[in-house]
Order: sequence, then C-alpha cells, then structure tokens
Amino acid sequence: MIITSRFFNRSELIGFIALAAILFVILPLSLDVFRLNLVAKYLTYAFVAIGLVLCWGYGGILSLGQGVFFGLGGYCMAMFLKLEASSVENTKIQSTPGIPDFMDWNQITSLPLFWQPFHSLTFTIAAIILVPGLFALIIGTAMFKRRVGGTYFAIITQAVAAILTILIVGQQGYTGGINGMTDLRTLKGWDIRPDHAKIVLYFVEVVLLFACIGIAQFIRLTKLGRILVAMREQEDRVRFSGYSVANFKIFAFCMAAIFAAIGGAMFALNVGFMSPSFVGIVPSIEMVIYTAVGGRMSIFGAVWGSLLVNFAKTGLSESFPQLWLFGLGALFIAVVLAFPNGLSGIWADYVQPRIDRLLASRKSKSGGWADNSVADGAPAE
Repeated sequence: MIITSRFFNRSELIGFIALAAILFVILPLSLDVFRLNLVAKYLTYAFVAIGLVLCWGYGGILSLGQGVFFGLGGYCMAMFLKLEASSVENTKIQSTPGIPDFMDWNQITSLPLFWQPFHSLTFTIAAIILVPGLFALIIGTAMFKRRVGGTYFAIITQAVAAILTILIVGQQGYTGGINGMTDLRTLKGWDIRPDHAKIVLYFVEVVLLFACIGIAQFIRLTKLGRILVAMREQEDRVRFSGYSVANFKIFAFCMAAIFAAIGGAMFALNVGFMSPSFVGIVPSIEMVIYTAVGGRMSIFGAVWGSLLVNFAKTGLSESFPQLWLFGLGALFIAVVLAFPNGLSGIWADYVQPRIDRLLASRKSKSGGWADNSVADGAPAE
C-alpha cells in the first residue's frame, strides 16, 4: 500500500487508524457533551506536544516556554471573541459602551489601536499564525545564531514565559489582568456556548489536529527531518557538512510555536476564556510532561500522552483533591524511570513485537505466501 510505504509504516498506520476511530467515532458516541468538551480541552495541549516532538524530540531543542505561544494564539482568538461580545448593545450599561468590560473598569475610554484590527476574523486567523511565529523567529534568531542551546536555552524560554505572564497581569486594562478574557460568546454571530456548538467545535479541532499531524509527519519524512535528527546527535558534524544549524533550529522552533498557537486558539473557542494561568512556567512544564509521557520521538505518542496525563489529572483531582498533584508527579516519574521512551516506547518494545510474531505465525500457517513474495519492481530469482 502506497500510504504505508511512503507516509506511514505499518505501526504508524495502525496508530493513525486507531486514533481516528477513537476521536471521530468512539468518544463522540460514548461521552456526554460535558466530557467531550473536556476531551477537546485536552486535545488543545496535543497541538503543543506535537510541536515539541519536532522541536525537542527531533531537533534536540528543549523549550520550557511553549505556554507563551499557546497563550499568544489563545489571546489573539480571545480578543476577536471579546470584541464581538462587547458590542454597543451588549455593553450599554458601561460608562463607555462598545469596549471590553475590563477596559471600562480601568477607566479606558476608547479601544486601543492594537485591538482594532481584531474586529476582522481574517486578520485574527492570520495573527494566530504570524504573531507567535514571528515572536519565535525573533527569539530563535537571537539565541541560535549565537549558538545558545541546551540548558541555557531552556532557562531563557522559562524566563520569557515568566516575563509575559507578568506583563499580561500588569497590563490589566488592556489584557484583562489575572482574570483574563472571559464571557466569550459568539463567533461571527454563531453562539459557541450551546451543546451543539461544542460538538461542532470538537470535530473542527480534531480535523485541525490531524492536519497538524500530517504536516509534522511530512516534515519528519523529508530531508529536513533527517537533518534535524542528525543535528540532534552530531551538531558539529552537520555544521561541518555545510548546513546552517541555526536556521534548522529556528525552523523547528517556529513550527512548534505555530502548532502551540493553534492549540491556544482552539482552547479559547472551546473553553470560552483565556487567562495568564495558561502562559507561565508551570503550564509550559506540564506541556513538556505530556510529550515525555507519550514519547518525545512519536507524533502519535504526543497525542496519547496529552490525553492520558489530562485524564489522570482530572480523575485524581476529582477523587483525591488534596493529593492529585502528588499522583500526577508519581505518574510522570514512574513512566520516565520505567519507560524512558514513553507510551510509544512501550508500544515499540512490547506490543508491536507481539503483533509481528502473531502475524508471522499466521502467515507461516497459511503456507508462507508472504515469505515467497518479492519487492515491487524487483526481479525474482
């Protein structure tokens, strides 16, 4: 099969089909709208995890500040939704109708200039991609061109996350402060709060997720993906071969930022608010945990890791509200110590060999028809 040999190997194809069946069919049919919306929230983090697979898993660039780009994408979408919810009719009780409520509370009497383009959905969609991408380009150029990497780069990304959080909280009149942007109601007049809207947004998000999976898989299979792996293992050798290591790192970092921003935008749509609590150091580290649990070298593992950790987080917080943080930490430590390659490593080391042996035994019982076949286009002996 062409798709198996050129885009997915057999194991990846099984993972693709299983993930599609679960997300498109099983979960929508088996969960109520509230739980399905929780899954949609969890899947927004899967966008970040997929980007980290490219950036950290293949490129060897550990970023502990992906919450920055998740937040930028989320705030861009939230600004559009907030403006739509702040029409003159909806805000006529304010001292200054037509502006977001938190601006009125802070005695701002006119809409700031940088808010005005977010009246346009087209501009908002472009900003969701371009603003985080350009920000990542600036950070990446400043760091990688000077050969800053490893632990130093991770610490710098943490600092950026802390700075952006402080900036958002401090500029309450323009960003909503610690409370963030709330009461997001409609998208071009379409109410995003009813149950049927939540279901539609869930399927839109799943389609976008698979689009990002396809893009990441395409990058992984091209020459660019092979150079990223070589750069991770032997950076100096790649540089001596004539390649610009800094440019490849910048590309991987920017792609991870764009994926995270798409997840943030979908988060604002599904959850109905955006706050600085999703931007700082703690959520950024949690996003790395999702990738590590799923397997930092596996695109599908990143999705499974995001779902597993968040389901565990929700279950533990509901059953043991005082102890769930300890349980979450124990889960991460256990997986990393026992299975350093995450869920994808468990599949590759324990599940896939059993499937291969089972298929091999069935082929041998059927007369060994597969063993006597020849490769496409190869001459038979």
